[in-house]
Amino acid sequence: MTDGVTTRRALIASAGAVFATGVPSLLVPAQAQGFAATQSMRGGSNNYRPDAPIVDRIGSGGFWMTGTVRRAGDGVPLAGQCIQIWAHTTEGHERDPQSHGATLTGADGAFRLEMPQIVPAFGQPHGHLAYDDYDFEIVFLRPVMQSASNTSLNADFVLQPV
Repeated sequence: MTDGVTTRRALIASAGAVFATGVPSLLVPAQAQGFAATQSMRGGSNNYRPDAPIVDRIGSGGFWMTGTVRRAGDGVPLAGQCIQIWAHTTEGHERDPQSHGATLTGADGAFRLEMPQIVPAFGQPHGHLAYDDYDFEIVFLRPVMQSASNTSLNADFVLQPV
């Protein structure tokens, strides 16, 4: 009978042998697939408004929506991508035009947009984000905050080329 320690040691030793012999090149395709495309979330497109303006901030601010945008497959950061953001906040409902805005990703694929504090809608504090340009497949996200007192929410996109 084999105990857990012997089995674990055998697994670690065989993995070390694989890497020492140069066989990891066989694993490269699996690593390239490590950046699977983000799928749209249910309810993500609720109250979506096409062509939201690019803004420096939505409303009076105080809450940060952040994230990154990468290409599916190789995970390369995507600069200059437009991400739309909207939410039910202390200054308006997610259906109101003043609750919508867009921002562009930087050279590192990161985006950051200040907006009013998100408040619960339908019992959950959540935001909405969208990528809807032409180079990649459209993605709508609806991340839920852990607490209505959070002052930031992060959402990452991995986009599939069209």
